[in-house]
Amino acid sequence: MYAIIDIETTGTSYKNGKITEIAILIHDGTGIVEEFTTLINPEQKIPYRIQQLTGINNRMVEDAPKFYEVAKKIVEMTDDRIFVAHSVNFDYNFIRQEFKYLGYDFRCEKLCTVKLSRKLIPYRRSYSLGKLCEELSITNPQRHRALGDAVATAKLFEMLLAIDPNPTEISLQGLNSNLTPQTIKNLPEETGVYYFLDGDKNIIYIGKSLNIKSRVMTHLTNCTTKRALEMKNKVTEIDYEVTGSELIALLLESHEISKHLPLYNRAQRRTMFNHGLFYWMDDDGYIRFRISKLNDEENDTPLTTYNSQVAAKNFLFAITEELQLCQKLCGLYSTKNSCFQYKIKECHGACIGEESPDDYNARAQKLVKRYLYKNESFLVLDKGRSDEECSVVQIENGRYRGFGFAEKDINGFDAISILCDCVKPHTENKYVHSIIRGYISRHPSLKIIKL
Repeated sequence: MYAIIDIETTGTSYKNGKITEIAILIHDGTGIVEEFTTLINPEQKIPYRIQQLTGINNRMVEDAPKFYEVAKKIVEMTDDRIFVAHSVNFDYNFIRQEFKYLGYDFRCEKLCTVKLSRKLIPYRRSYSLGKLCEELSITNPQRHRALGDAVATAKLFEMLLAIDPNPTEISLQGLNSNLTPQTIKNLPEETGVYYFLDGDKNIIYIGKSLNIKSRVMTHLTNCTTKRALEMKNKVTEIDYEVTGSELIALLLESHEISKHLPLYNRAQRRTMFNHGLFYWMDDDGYIRFRISKLNDEENDTPLTTYNSQVAAKNFLFAITEELQLCQKLCGLYSTKNSCFQYKIKECHGACIGEESPDDYNARAQKLVKRYLYKNESFLVLDKGRSDEECSVVQIENGRYRGFGFAEKDINGFDAISILCDCVKPHTENKYVHSIIRGYISRHPSLKIIKL
């Protein structure tokens, strides 16, 4: 049995958007046998552009039931049924997030009609629901409304079932034959670290993801390179560790790769964080910056890291403009004389000694301070593996001590001591400080406790 679902929302991100309408059609493989649809009060304002798109305005949902009032009905209708939707992750993640607010772990096996359409009816101009309906003569007089789009999805699904009546088996085609479908289905859709093992129980690849199952599926369906094919065909077992926090996942991934040196992590030379931003003081007293590729021989610790040289240079060009730094001293303009920015009067002349080191360094330090710890000893608190837990990262006297997990909202005179005691020691490497600094910089609302 299938639950064909469509929702309308206040935005495109499930992290801050809410559901305004839902439609669920129960399909037995031959036709619709049950139907449920309702507007939902999102308990937040609907943006004007969304009102224009869906036709659902704030007045329409004012007296509609809130999500918790229809949650039981949704669970009953989706229980032990395959969750079907067009671009299924959009609908599934919104509904899963709504249940998460209620303290319920909503899970279903998923089936995406976009992916299924690409396999069964290839070479279409577009696989958006609207374009497919036009090409396949599926009428939908209520586009961008939950019931209208759900009915259209059901008609498309019936066409796909006529081509192949076993769509769940098709969705797993191309995966490694050494892995059972149940192994894939059991993978969590949570943040954490995953491990690929070969037939001899050797760890051959370690990765991190905000959604372990989704990332693993990407690996196992990747046939674009010889190395990707070789790796996926060696995988006989998948292990994982849920972390809840992306920061913990990044630190654990870094630690585990350094510890195990998996074959395919070495082969790819770290696609993540492969370039660093470094700084030093030159002989004339000016702070200088450079972008360099990270390698095992590099002794200096970067201020922060990037996943490509292009990303690093784009950042540095932007920051030189913002802080009026010299492109020559930032390694962006190679010359023996003044930099180009000086010629157009956007550089104060540090490149040729016209601006004093003190004046120039006062601005350069603003960039350095963005990535240096504000406190030498502190704790970083982030999400845990459940709503009752938080993660803890400890820096002691400027050195990385490790991370752990503790009960959320610990109070009392010994709260800090309890948090410190939960931290398990982990070895420092050249990546951890740039990971922590970068994460703190990108997440200014993180809870930092001074020690």
